Amino acid sequence: MHQTQLIAIISAGLGLAFIFGLIANRLRLPLLVGYLAAGLVVGPFTPGFVADQGLATQLSEIGVSLLMFGVGLHFSIRDLLSVKNIAIPGALAQIGMATLLGLLVTRLWGWSLTAGIVFGLCLSVASTVVLLRALADRGELETINGRIAVGWLIVEDLITVIALVAMPVVAEALQAGPESRGTVVTTLAMTFLKVACFVGLMLIVGKRLIPRVLGRVARSGSKELFTVGVLAIALGVAFGSAALFGVSPALGAFFAGVILSESDLAYQAGAETRPVQDAFTVLFFVAIGMLFDPSVLLSHPWHLLAGLSIVMVGKSLAALVIVMLFKFPVATALLISASLAQIGEFSFVLVAMGIQLKLMPPEALSIVVATAVLSIGLNPAVFQSLEPIKQFAQKNPRFAKMMRTRNRRAARLIDIDPDELQDHVVLVGFGGVGQTIAKALVAEHISFSVIEQDPTTYEVASKRGCQSVFGDASRDEILKHAGVKNAK
Repeated sequence: MHQTQLIAIISAGLGLAFIFGLIANRLRLPLLVGYLAAGLVVGPFTPGFVADQGLATQLSEIGVSLLMFGVGLHFSIRDLLSVKNIAIPGALAQIGMATLLGLLVTRLWGWSLTAGIVFGLCLSVASTVVLLRALADRGELETINGRIAVGWLIVEDLITVIALVAMPVVAEALQAGPESRGTVVTTLAMTFLKVACFVGLMLIVGKRLIPRVLGRVARSGSKELFTVGVLAIALGVAFGSAALFGVSPALGAFFAGVILSESDLAYQAGAETRPVQDAFTVLFFVAIGMLFDPSVLLSHPWHLLAGLSIVMVGKSLAALVIVMLFKFPVATALLISASLAQIGEFSFVLVAMGIQLKLMPPEALSIVVATAVLSIGLNPAVFQSLEPIKQFAQKNPRFAKMMRTRNRRAARLIDIDPDELQDHVVLVGFGGVGQTIAKALVAEHISFSVIEQDPTTYEVASKRGCQSVFGDASRDEILKHAGVKNAK
C-alpha cells in the first residue's frame, strides 16, 4: 500500500478538487474554496480516506516552486529594481506592523516573547499562490500595480528565508543562555553570504548557461524536449539551491525564472509550463485543506478571530497607509492592501518550524492554518469589495482624482517603460511571405510585431529591428505579448 500513496494522493486530490471545484463554480464561489474543501475531505480531521500529508506537502512545494519560476519569467531584475523604492520599505514596514500586532495579542494569551514574534511573522507573509492567482484573474499581473504587489511579496519571501535560517540559532541561544549571542550573529552573516553566493552564481554562470542550453533545445524543433528542459531547469535550480546553499526552493526557482526572463525564450517557456504549474497549484490548495482542523473554530474562537483580524484588517490597513504615504493613487493602495489580506505557504513553514524548535505552543499550528484557510477563502470577497469603493469614489470628483492621479514624487519611485504597440499588425511567421508583407507594412508606415517559433528565422527578424516574440502563435500567452489585444 505504501508504494501507491503517491498515485493515490494525486488521483484523489485532483479528482476531488475537480468535483468540489465544479460545485464551487456552480455556487459562484472561487474555485480555490472547492480545492480547500477537497483537502479537508482527504485530511486527517474527517472520516474516510486519509491522504499522506508528507507527500501532499512535497507536491505542493513543487507547485510553489513552479509558480515562483513563472513569477521570475515575468518579473525581471529590472522590474524588481524599478519598484524597490516602494516594495522594500513598504514590505518591511508592513511586516513590522503585523509582527507587532501578533506579539501584542499573544502576550494577552500568555505566550512567550519569542512565540509572539514568530506568530506575528506567520501572519505577516502573504501567499504567493493566492496573490498571483488573484492578480492574474483581474488582469493586473503585468500592470505597475501588479509589479509593486509582486515585488512587495518577493521582499516578504526574502525576509522569511532569513527568519527560517535564524530560528534554529535563536532556539539554541535560548537554551544555551546569553553566552551564545556571538553564534547568532555569525550564523546570520553566513546566511547572507550563502544567499549572495547563490545570486552571484546565477547572475554569472546561470545567465550564460541556462539560455544557451534552452536555445540549443529550441533549435532542435522538439516542443516536447523544450518543455522537459524548462521543467528540468526550474526544479533543478530550485532544489539544487536548497541542497547546496540552504536557499528556499521557491526562491531558487524564482531566480531561475529571472535569469531566463532576460532571454528571448521567456514567453514560450512560460506558455509551455503553465498547464503543469496549474495542476500543482491545485495540489497546493488541497494540501492546505488537509491541515485544517475544524475543531479549532470551537476550541480557540477568540484566538482565531484575533489572527484573522490582524491578517485581513490590521495588515491591509497598514499596507494601505504605507502606499498612500508614498503618494501613490488610492486605486494602487486598495489593490495592494487587498492582495496582502491573506497568508499561505510560508506561514505554514514558519509555524511548523516554530513548534518543532519549541518556540511556540502546539495549538499555534491549528490557529495559523485556520487563519490561512479562512483568509484565502475570503480574499476574493475583499477584491470584489474594491469595485463598490471605486464606484463610490468616482462619484466624488475629489476622490475620483485621487483614484487616478499619481503624484510626481510617486512617479519617480517607479520606472515605467510602456513600450506598447497600438493599432498595429501582428505578423505570424517571418519566412518568405512574412518578410514580403513586412516590407509592405514598412512602406505604408504601419507598425507591426512578429511571432516566430523557428529560432533562426526569429534571429533574422530581431536583427532587422522588428519587435519580435519567440514562440508558438497558438498559445494565448504568446499572442498577448505580441500585443494582439491592441492590434488592428
